[in-house]
Amino acid sequence: MAGYSRTDDSPFGRWWRNVDRTTLVCTFILIGFGYILMLAASPAVAVRIGASRNMFIFKQVMFLSVAGLIVTGVSMLSRRTVLRLSLIGGALMLGATMLTLVHGIEIKGARRWIALPLMSLQPSEFLKPCFAVVTGWLLTERRISRYFPGMLIAFGLYGLILLLLKSQPDIGMLTVITAVFLVQLFVDGLNLIFVGFGFACMVGAGIAAFFIFPHVRSRVERFMHPNVGDHYQIDTALRAFGNGGLMGRGPGEGRVKDLLPDAHADFVFAVAGEEYGLVICMLIICIFAAIVVRTLLRLIREDDPFVVIATTGLLTGFGLQAFVNMASTLHLIPTKGMTLPFISYGGSSAMSVALAIGMVLALTRQQPGGLRSGNGFITTLRQWRSA
Repeated sequence: MAGYSRTDDSPFGRWWRNVDRTTLVCTFILIGFGYILMLAASPAVAVRIGASRNMFIFKQVMFLSVAGLIVTGVSMLSRRTVLRLSLIGGALMLGATMLTLVHGIEIKGARRWIALPLMSLQPSEFLKPCFAVVTGWLLTERRISRYFPGMLIAFGLYGLILLLLKSQPDIGMLTVITAVFLVQLFVDGLNLIFVGFGFACMVGAGIAAFFIFPHVRSRVERFMHPNVGDHYQIDTALRAFGNGGLMGRGPGEGRVKDLLPDAHADFVFAVAGEEYGLVICMLIICIFAAIVVRTLLRLIREDDPFVVIATTGLLTGFGLQAFVNMASTLHLIPTKGMTLPFISYGGSSAMSVALAIGMVLALTRQQPGGLRSGNGFITTLRQWRSA
């Protein structure tokens, strides 16, 4: 394929030559794990709620198939088109997030979803990658266009998202987006004192959430005091890892999926540990790490600040989401209902993460033109009209 691609001047051939094939392969390996673990974890959950054994499997096969197409399709876009997609998609998802407060589905006291014919859409999941790209552009343009208030707009956009997610409430998503924004400010060159102040405010907000939201206080107290409260889910998950040992009990032989209501979603990593063992769990962790580290190494050679800032934000969201899921399953941090990218059940999660990785592959792909430093806001608008 490599030899063929050197002489192939078709759009696909140019894409294959320039895309980060290592990250692309790692992404599809994660999607493969998603298929396997959904076969293992979901039938028992479906039966327990009175649905068809294959309901979650059929849905997730569809979601992951669409996710694979999104990764491939978005990775073929130009940098300018990725920005355009983020601006339009971000505006639509911002409006949809507002809509959840009025017409959203309420689950466990939170309004985060909009009912669609085949799935429930969580707009904030798609808002996360769009925010990272748009913020990267705003922070870059403020340095290029003298009178463009990019920093002010970025803070205003973040403030609006903060208010919306607090109203749902979705403290986990708000934490991820806050971390993305602070990391991007640091990469943009903001004084480390101000970045530190931002993280201090983030800690302060976490303390405030502890006193304001009962579910946050309950999770923290159960984490800090293991002998107090209901620890059924986390204790069951930890026993699953112990039962799996090094090589696992074997496909279909696990019992945690029969005991945990969210074995196919928030605790799918425990299913992997019990049925496939420590070796496969370490492989999954290494694949996530490989995607993040590999892309960061590519950014070292990148001279477009927009690409560096936007991609760093996308990687922060992707890596932090994976860390929170696995760490909470292992009881290293308080439990948080956050999916494991490409592996946990969920249409919004699978497709939004696919959008983020597709954007990462598109932005880091070697390509002529695009959004380069020195273009400026007015020049960029002219390029858009002529594209």
